[in-house]
Amino acid sequence: MTNFGATILDADGLRLTKDEKRLFADTNPFAFILFSRNIEDADQVRALCSAFRESVGREAPILIDQEGGRVQRLRPPLARNWAPPLDFVAAAGQNAERAMYLRYLLIASELRDLGIDCNCAPLVDIAFADTHEFLRNRCYAAAADEVAVLGRAVADGLKDGGVLPVMKHIPGHGRAQLDSHHALPRVGSDLDTLRQTDFAPFKALADLPMGMTAHIVFEAISDQPATLSRGAIEMIRSDIGFDGLLMTDDIGMKALTGGPGRITVDALNAGCDVVMLCNASFAERVEAAEAAGQMTPLAQARAERALAARDAAPDIDIAARTAELEALFRG
Repeated sequence: MTNFGATILDADGLRLTKDEKRLFADTNPFAFILFSRNIEDADQVRALCSAFRESVGREAPILIDQEGGRVQRLRPPLARNWAPPLDFVAAAGQNAERAMYLRYLLIASELRDLGIDCNCAPLVDIAFADTHEFLRNRCYAAAADEVAVLGRAVADGLKDGGVLPVMKHIPGHGRAQLDSHHALPRVGSDLDTLRQTDFAPFKALADLPMGMTAHIVFEAISDQPATLSRGAIEMIRSDIGFDGLLMTDDIGMKALTGGPGRITVDALNAGCDVVMLCNASFAERVEAAEAAGQMTPLAQARAERALAARDAAPDIDIAARTAELEALFRG
């Protein structure tokens, strides 16, 4: 079997263009990701997912960001609206763990119905008092141990619903005081502090099949963003113990500088397994895909192991699980 291409790519619109089909057939991206611009109605989303997979001749993973709150690509009538995770957890109180499990079980059911089988969650960054507003209410809690428990509930809910979880943003984005979509955050905390706080939830969930890097500089490790830092990736593999498939966050974000080809090479050389490029021009996607080439044998093995954990969509009693969730909030 030919190794997967070391990229995760997207499409411009509701349907694949001829150029996109040719690019995907030629470069065999590992996976694809959907955004709001790719979503019109249920039949169209299913057809687009099928077209992605047909372009590479296999059941390629289809990713989406469906956290709830501000970051959810699917909205009614295709999927229910959810409160931001931090608000949802606060409202659930002592029932938060079960509530988060049910929330993401229901999300998984909505995704699988449309042909989507990977969700970029759990987000196990810690909510600090000065966490940037772009991230803070997407977090689950302010204590590392509570974040880990809730992150596990999210991952279990997704997996039990037939959707692979993608843990993010490893090794931790909570201390960022800048939005990495627009600038490069830097964190000056010492390693002991980071290990006891930021890194701890990721260590607790290191068995998950896939993870996504943080575009953030940890000055105690490197002067480069973690996505591009061999020292940071080695720390993720050794100290945190994560041996799953490691994808970059979107390399088109402004936290990273340089063209997509250069960033792709640097991320793979640092130790990432696969590079994700979103919201880019067609020429930029070509540049990244050609620079990435095929996965290394080790990355391929991690990818195959992750895909082996992808279960068939189960039958879920949606009405019963919804009623249980509503009962939790009633007390």
